[in-house]
Amino acid sequence: MFPRIQAAQKRLAGHANATPILSSRTLNERLGAEIFLKCENFQRVGAFKFRGAFNAISQLSPSQREKGVLAFSSGNHGQAVALVARMLGIEATVVMPNDAPAIKREATEGYGATVIEYDPEVTDRQLVAQELQTDNGLCLIPPFDHLDVIAGQGTVALEMFEKLGRLDKLLVPCGGGGLLSGSAVVAKAVDPGCEVIGIEPELADDATRSFYSRQLQTVHNPRTVADGTRTPSLGELTFPLVLENVHAMKTVSEEAIAEAVRFLFYRMKLVVEPSGALPVAALLSGAVRASGKIGVILSGGNVDAETLAVVLGRTSLF
Repeated sequence: MFPRIQAAQKRLAGHANATPILSSRTLNERLGAEIFLKCENFQRVGAFKFRGAFNAISQLSPSQREKGVLAFSSGNHGQAVALVARMLGIEATVVMPNDAPAIKREATEGYGATVIEYDPEVTDRQLVAQELQTDNGLCLIPPFDHLDVIAGQGTVALEMFEKLGRLDKLLVPCGGGGLLSGSAVVAKAVDPGCEVIGIEPELADDATRSFYSRQLQTVHNPRTVADGTRTPSLGELTFPLVLENVHAMKTVSEEAIAEAVRFLFYRMKLVVEPSGALPVAALLSGAVRASGKIGVILSGGNVDAETLAVVLGRTSLF
């Protein structure tokens, strides 16, 4: 898998942003460790998802491109597929839940994709996508369970290690496991002493339960503010990669997620969506003990005004 990630890095050169790595004296002093934040909120479409989408779609054959591409997504992957499709002159269709953040849907449509809405309380997004794929012959680009998508996401961690050298820990948000599994493969290849820890919300703890039971667990449309982690489970590809390469999984409360978003906004002037702030939530809440040199992936910054106002205002999340 690691050679695929190296190849993806070359493919992404000149297309994806080499996002900055920032630090905070306040955060370091508070935690007693060196914390380095990889800011994928500054990536194209505002999230790491651009990497996987470009790596996968750019390798499609002319006949596949002519048919058009299809994705299902709560937002960031949909935006990424829409933008990459526009860049490459391909038609895109994106299946999105009716409760997806408005900013993510608007951006997806703004990049030129056709959005098909569904009710996550009634049906499954993969079933909707499968029907569209069967009826229209579209090429499906899944959000995480695809080798080229995983390879593209792994370039986030590869950039970190190239800039920072060794790390004691690497903390990665986890939804479907594409970013986590790709990052863990990189860490094992270039810095095997680095402890890779996946972070997810307590309300969407399927990956944590899967990791410790070693049996795939699911969750149905969890009511977490971290909408990027509302995936039902890890995938057929990401689950074994997580088991093989990740050292631990931890969960954080909704209030810890909100506190992390507030810290990043007020102290570092960074707009980070709740899903992207999960690793900082784990550090600030003590779910992960801070020590040594720690890499953190902030996976995205696409948060709508209503959610941000609620989180920053310390009012009820729902």
